[in-house]
Amino acid sequence: METEFLTALVLMLGVSALSVFLLGRLRIPSLIGFIVAGALIGPHGLGIIGDIRNVEILADIGIILLLFTVGIEFSIRNLLKMRRAVIYGGGSQVLLSIMASTVAVYAFTGDLGKSIFAGFLIALSSTAIVLKLLLERGEMDSPHGRMMVGILIFQDLCVVPFMLLIPFLTGSRIDMLTIGLTMLKAGVIITLVLISAKWIVPKVLHQVVHTRGRELFTITIIFLCLGIALLTSKFGLSLALGAFLAGLIISESEYSYQATSEILPFKNSFLGIFFVSVGMLIDTGYIGDNLLKIIVAVLVIFGIKALTTIASMLSIGNTPRASLHIGIGLMQIGAFSFVLAVAGKEVGLIQQDTYQMFLSASVITMALAPLLLKSAPDVSAWLTAKKPLKRLSRLRKEEIFPKGRSNHVIIIGFGLNGRNLANVLRKTDIPYVILELNSDTVGEEKKKGQPIYFGDGTQKEILEKLGIKEAKVLVVAISDPVSTRNIVAVAKKENPRIHIVVRTRYLSEVDDLRSLGTEEVIPEEFETSVEIFSRVLHHYRLPINVITEHTEDIRKDSYRALRTTELPKRHLTERHDMLSEIETETYIIKEDSHLSGHSLKELQMRTKTGCTILAIQRGDIVHQNPRPDFALKKQDIILLVGKKEDIQRAITYMESDKMLTLKYH
Repeated sequence: METEFLTALVLMLGVSALSVFLLGRLRIPSLIGFIVAGALIGPHGLGIIGDIRNVEILADIGIILLLFTVGIEFSIRNLLKMRRAVIYGGGSQVLLSIMASTVAVYAFTGDLGKSIFAGFLIALSSTAIVLKLLLERGEMDSPHGRMMVGILIFQDLCVVPFMLLIPFLTGSRIDMLTIGLTMLKAGVIITLVLISAKWIVPKVLHQVVHTRGRELFTITIIFLCLGIALLTSKFGLSLALGAFLAGLIISESEYSYQATSEILPFKNSFLGIFFVSVGMLIDTGYIGDNLLKIIVAVLVIFGIKALTTIASMLSIGNTPRASLHIGIGLMQIGAFSFVLAVAGKEVGLIQQDTYQMFLSASVITMALAPLLLKSAPDVSAWLTAKKPLKRLSRLRKEEIFPKGRSNHVIIIGFGLNGRNLANVLRKTDIPYVILELNSDTVGEEKKKGQPIYFGDGTQKEILEKLGIKEAKVLVVAISDPVSTRNIVAVAKKENPRIHIVVRTRYLSEVDDLRSLGTEEVIPEEFETSVEIFSRVLHHYRLPINVITEHTEDIRKDSYRALRTTELPKRHLTERHDMLSEIETETYIIKEDSHLSGHSLKELQMRTKTGCTILAIQRGDIVHQNPRPDFALKKQDIILLVGKKEDIQRAITYMESDKMLTLKYH
């Protein structure tokens, strides 16, 4: 038995690796590769693996680890801030999906119980797939990303009551006492888990960390993840919800980042197995015989899920573009729908033929999920540019925008970067306005006196109301690459003279933004590396003007590559103990410097700046305490000593045009 399981696991991993590699060469997402591998080796494909029960156990672990890492990313404090997305967004989406699905299925079956059960199946989306794609695209913190996560959390919470209602849908007698006790137990276990997040788990982890045993820390984290998931399942909740709660517990401690790094390799491995197990459910023969019916079923599922999600998002105040984006991103069927389908099949709510139909259509929706989520920004932007949806945008309560502003800064996105910029602009009395898509943030910040407004920056009308034609600077600080490009394009068209600064997450987006007219693009990943190498070189006492020149060259070249200019070798790097309370800096005399040929006496460094020249390196020779008649030459490295402000004054003095006109005697 053990050998059979190991053989199946090896075959599954090998075929998956080959499939992901080959499809990856065609730029097809790895998720599709896993599903294709499962379809090939599964019982309905080549039949290499006939019994998938053991595989499903590993797949469950993958979902548990995924939800655990998501829980770590979302602290309890942040989750409470997301109550609008979780309760209102998720609640309205699930309710509308069930209602619409019930009406559609009842027209064909005439059975209310089966129709409502179909609504349960269609209402749920794939947490595993959507979260993986959002993480890969860096969109977890975007407005649509936060809303999607909130809806998915609510959907996972709905699995428990859905399971409890299945007997009722069959017409069987319901034991309300049993349901009440189950819900009470669920409430108690959730309360205990959340209490432990504050008083128990942080202390346990603190003791574990002080043992300095990495293995013990890893085992403890896995134990908490799987243990709490198992505990919640014993009380009638899903394993995935328990794992999410376990992640929330860890997120409240200072060891959350280390826990994530320890669990990440396990999560990626088991999550791949989950997608393989999904592929194994596909009956290729059934799909071939019923292809037209399955395509119709897929289109019906897409239509119901997209329309109900868009309607629910609009009902809680989201913009049409964001609502469309979210609706397209959540059109697939979720893994928990398979769990419900099996339970429904056992009690006769769904027949074998219908079960295979649902299974085939669901797997196809999951396989198409990466393509749909990737196209969602472009599709939503294109649709909202059409007249019907433009009219829909105007139906929202009209925002009172500022009037009469000029030479101001427009900030789009009020995350960390937007907040910091607004604080600086306020202190320096530079006029600014803020545009934000999170209505909760807009409401909170307006109470604090911020000039912040709700709206979609990709819409020309919104930018016009913010005074784009009279603005001097536009700063785009959002986590949505497609929207960022659209904003830049619209802004440049309306005001070609405006200076645009864009914060982007990845270096690969720089060229596109520059081609659209962006003056300054700041990629987070590369700016961090620039700061790191600058500080390292500064610690090794390389001349400050050389470091500055290289960083400026990189930025001017749109971060395309590091220059290959040879840096001067490190010398004069150690500070003497007697100089520990003052600053030292090195400065190299460049080829075109006007300092060359002048003596130290002519330079009058101490008189002009208060800074002292302690030594000069020429080639491999260091001249300590050089004489006043020492003449400077090109490539000399000067060691400056003095207070920080004196050194800065000296550098400015040596690079100023005044040096060209000095007459020495």
